[in-house]
Formats: sequence, structure tokens, C-alpha cells
Amino acid sequence: MSHRHGPRRGPRADMLPEIAAAVGFVSGLLRTRGCVSEQQLQVFSGALREALAEHYKHHWFPEKPFKGSGYRCIRINHKMDPIISKAASQIGLSLPQLYQLLPSELTLWVDPYEVSYRIGEDGSICVLYEATKPQSSYGMLTCKNQMMLGRTSPSKNYIMTVSS
Repeated sequence: MSHRHGPRRGPRADMLPEIAAAVGFVSGLLRTRGCVSEQQLQVFSGALREALAEHYKHHWFPEKPFKGSGYRCIRINHKMDPIISKAASQIGLSLPQLYQLLPSELTLWVDPYEVSYRIGEDGSICVLYEATKPQSSYGMLTCKNQMMLGRTSPSKNYIMTVSS
């Protein structure tokens, strides 16, 4: 859990919860097999978080959550998603090792307000993260939605809860 997201405004604040959910899910899959140390997982998570933020930077449309969904989709179907393999190479995981650690069929959809995944081509789709879409009348905004819209810079404990 790094606190680097303090004053330095990194990726767009409105993508942080979704990306954190996706990253947490993938590192959780690696963790269950127990071959990867916690320290490696932290490096992997950080690399994946930055890669996704960079990859999604111009393909994130909170007002049209499904636009660009295919581009943002992370996929393993007997071929490893290049974003995952690149982050894994940072901790010395080879492709064969990744194939052993991760499901051979995995689709992860990272969209504004919702992150979901499916394991296996016929598996059911499970939602990892869901946020209420902000209402058009801004009077309705909750504190959480304000953060998601990047109106306030997220407080430290918000980041902590997302990344724990």
C-alpha cells in the first residue's frame, strides 16, 4: 500500500476505484497459489495499476460507460493479456508461470462504475465493483460520488481502503 497518490495527481481520480478493483482481483488470483511473495505482489499491483491507468487514459467515458469497453477489457484465452504479462515480467514471472497461476480463460471488464469478470467461456459473470452512477442533478451527489468525479482529491484513508 503505497501512499504515493498523495499530492501528486496521478491517473484521473475517477478511474481509481475501478482500476483498484481490477488490480486487486488479478493480484488476488496470483496470491491464492502462494508462489508469489507479498512483496512481489505489491510490485505487480503497482505496475498493473499504472499500466491500466495509462492504457485507459483516453478511453474512459463516465458519461457513456460502455463506450470503449472492448478496448478496456482484459482477456486471457489461452493467450495472455499483454498488460498482465508486462506487469508480471516486472517481478520475474514468465509466461508459462503466469499460465499456471491464472485461469486459462478469463475476461475482466473494467468500465466506469462497474468491474466484472467471467472465468471460463461459459462461466457466469460476477461483479467485482459497482458504484452508483452519479445522478444528473448534482444536488444528489454523495461524498463517494464526488470523489469518483474527482471533485475532491481522495483522502488518504479512501486510497487505503481501496488498495487494501
